[in-house]
Amino acid sequence: MTTTASSRTSVEIASQPDTWLRVKESSARHADVLPRRGERVAVVGCGTSWFMALAYAELRERGGHGETDAFAASEFPHGRRYDRVLAISRSGTTTEVLDLLARVKGTTPTGAITADPKTPVMRVADAVAVLDFADEESVVQTRFATTVLALLRAHLETEGALPDGVRPLDRAIADVRRAVSLDLDTDVCAAEQFTFLGTGWTYGLALEAGLKMREAAGAWTEAYPAMEYRHGPISITGPGRVTWVFGPTPAGLADDVARVGGTLVAGSGDESGALDPLADLVLAQRLAVRLAEAQGFDPDRPRNLTRSVILEGPGA
Repeated sequence: MTTTASSRTSVEIASQPDTWLRVKESSARHADVLPRRGERVAVVGCGTSWFMALAYAELRERGGHGETDAFAASEFPHGRRYDRVLAISRSGTTTEVLDLLARVKGTTPTGAITADPKTPVMRVADAVAVLDFADEESVVQTRFATTVLALLRAHLETEGALPDGVRPLDRAIADVRRAVSLDLDTDVCAAEQFTFLGTGWTYGLALEAGLKMREAAGAWTEAYPAMEYRHGPISITGPGRVTWVFGPTPAGLADDVARVGGTLVAGSGDESGALDPLADLVLAQRLAVRLAEAQGFDPDRPRNLTRSVILEGPGA
C-alpha cells in the first residue's frame, strides 16, 4: 500500500519534542519506579525496549549511579542477584516481560515503564510509570522508546549522575526540535545499505536505528560498536552504502569510510552544530519512513509484525 508523509508514524515521530519535554517536567512523579543510587539494577525489555535498556544501563553505570546490566527479557540470568529489576514494555502485555516480573515478584523489587495503564504489567510490577501520552497507534515504536530514555536521562540528571559529555535534556530537546524538520540527505535516502555504529550508550541507539530500518522499510542494515567496524563490517562498505555514527567518530574511521567509497553520516545536524545522539536517532526514524514510503510499504503496519508479542502454550 502506498503511504504519504502524513502516515501515523510520521506524526508520532514529529511529536517527540513535546513528549520529551512533558516527561522532563513530570520525571519527579516516577521516583518510586526508578533505580535508587547505589542499587545493583537489571533493566529488561524486548526488541526496541531492550535497546533502550542497553543505552540506559551504560549511561547509569558510567554516571556512577550504580552497577547496571541490560538483558532481553527472555535471557535474564535468574541465578544472579539484583536490588531491582526495571522492565520497559510499551504494550504492557509482552509475554517474556510479564513472565519475568511474575517470577521475581516478592523476591526482588520491580518497576515497569509502559504506555498503557489497562494492561497486565500494572498488576505484576511493584510500581509502574505510565507514559500514556507517548503511546503510539503504529506497530513500529518511535516516540515511546525515545521518551522512556528521555525520562531515564532526566532522572540521572536530577541525581547528578549524567555522565560527562552527555548533554542535559534541555539541550537534547532543542536538538530534537531541529531533527524533526531537517532535510534528509538525498544521497543517504538513495543508499542501498546502512551500517549504524555507536560507542558506549550510543551503541544501543545504533542497534535501534538498524531495527527501525528493517521493520519499516525492509532495509539492509547492520549495527556494531564503532571500534568493531574495522574488524570485518567495513568489508560491506562501498559506493552507495552508508556508515552512520551515533556520537563521537573514532579517529581515522572517516578516512577509512572515504577510502572504500562509502558515505559517512556523523554528527548529523546543520549550521547550529551536531545533534544529541538521541535526536540523531529521530533522523534515522524519519529515514526509515521515507524509504518505506518510497517502496510503497506502510510504515504504520509493517509485514510480519504486531504491536505486542503474546505467546501461548507450554514454554511460552
